[in-house]
Amino acid sequence: MEHDISLPLASRQGVVREVSQKAQGPEGQDIVISVVMPCLNEEETIGACVRKALEGIARTGLPGEVIVSDNGSTDRSVEIATELGARVIHQPQRGYGNAYKAGFDAARGKYIIMGDSDDTYDFSELGQLVDKLREGNEYVLGSRFAGTILPGAMPWANRYIGNPILTGMLNFMFGLKSSDAHSGFRAFTEEAYRRMRLQTTGMEFASELVINAARAKLKVAEVPITYYPRGGESKLHRVRDAWRHIRFMLLYSPDHLFVIPGVVLFLLGIAGMLFLLPGPQIINGHMFDYHFMFVASLLTIVGFQVLLTGFYAKAYAFTHRFAPDDRMIQAFYRYFNLEEWLLAGFLIFVAGLAIDVAIAVTWAQHHYRDLFEVRPALLALTLMVIGVQLMFSSFLLSILNINSRESGAPASQ
Repeated sequence: MEHDISLPLASRQGVVREVSQKAQGPEGQDIVISVVMPCLNEEETIGACVRKALEGIARTGLPGEVIVSDNGSTDRSVEIATELGARVIHQPQRGYGNAYKAGFDAARGKYIIMGDSDDTYDFSELGQLVDKLREGNEYVLGSRFAGTILPGAMPWANRYIGNPILTGMLNFMFGLKSSDAHSGFRAFTEEAYRRMRLQTTGMEFASELVINAARAKLKVAEVPITYYPRGGESKLHRVRDAWRHIRFMLLYSPDHLFVIPGVVLFLLGIAGMLFLLPGPQIINGHMFDYHFMFVASLLTIVGFQVLLTGFYAKAYAFTHRFAPDDRMIQAFYRYFNLEEWLLAGFLIFVAGLAIDVAIAVTWAQHHYRDLFEVRPALLALTLMVIGVQLMFSSFLLSILNINSRESGAPASQ
C-alpha cells in the first residue's frame, strides 16, 4: 500500500466515506475501536492518516471511529480531517499530552489506538495491535526497533543514542522490559486508560504512559511495526524534549533521585567520620586528618537530608495515589510512630550535645586554655544536626500520612 495520498481530494472523499461506513458498522452499533491522533498544522499528512486509520478499522471487521484532537491548527488540517470522516475535537491548551488526553476522554471505543498524525505510522496495520488486545492484553506497544525503521525516518542521534538511552533508563528505573519505550503507536483498553491515571501535558506524556502501565500492572505486549519518514514540519526539540523525559523519570522515581544517592552519601560520610575519629590515618603514604573529617561530616548531613527528602516524595506519591503500591513506604508507615521517631531524633541530638558538654568540661578543667578537640566537636555537630532533622522530618512525614489514614491505607499508630 502506498504511504502517501495520490488521489485527488474529491476521489479520496468517496473512498474514505465507503471505508468509514464499513468501519462503523450498522447504525446504532456500539463503537469498539477509537483511533486517536493529535494534530497541530499537519495538513500535508492528516488526510493520509485518517484514510489509513479508517481502512485499518475496516480490516478488523469491528465498528470504530477516528478522532483528531486538534491542538490549535491554523492550516487546513481540521477541514481535511472532517471531510475525510474523522471526528474532530478541539483542545486549546497546547501540549502533546493535553491533545492526547482530550482525544482519549472523547473516545467511545473499548479499544483505543493512538498514533501521531505525521504519517510516520501506518494506521492501516492497526489490526495487529487490536488482535493483541483481543487476546487479553491491556496495553500494546508498536515497537519500531523490533520492526523496521526506514531510511530517513529517524535521525542517527535519536536512533543510536537518544532512544536507546531513554528506553534503557525507563527499563532500569521502573523494572520494564520494553524495546522501544517512546514509540508513538500504541493501543490499550478503555479500562486500562482509566487505571493509568495520566496527568502530564507535554512530550513526557510518552514516558508517563509506559511508567503508569507498569505501575497499574497492566498485561503488556509488543508488536513489530514499520516506521516511516515523517511528512511536514517536525514539532520535536531534541534536547529540550529529551530533558523533559529525563526530568519526568527522575521525578517519578524518588528512589533513584533521592533515596539511593542519599543512602550512599550518608554511609560514605559516617564511614569517613568513624575512620578519622581516633586520629590521623595514613594510606599509601598520604595522611588523612580532620580536614577530610569536615568533608565526611558534610556528606553525612547532606546524605541524610537527601534521604529524608526521598521519603517525603515517596510519602506524597503514596498518599496521593501516584504510587499506591510502593512497598517501601507501605512498610515504613506500617511501623512508623511519631512519638518513637521524635524520641530517636531527640536522643541523637542529646548524644551530640553530651559530646559538646564533655568538651566544655575538659576546657574548664584546663583553665580555659587552648583546646584542640576538632574531631569530637565535628561528631557532636553532625549528631545534633541529624537529630534536629529527624525530629522535624517526623512531623512532616506524619502530616503526609494524613490522607492515607483517611483512605484506610496503612498508617502510623
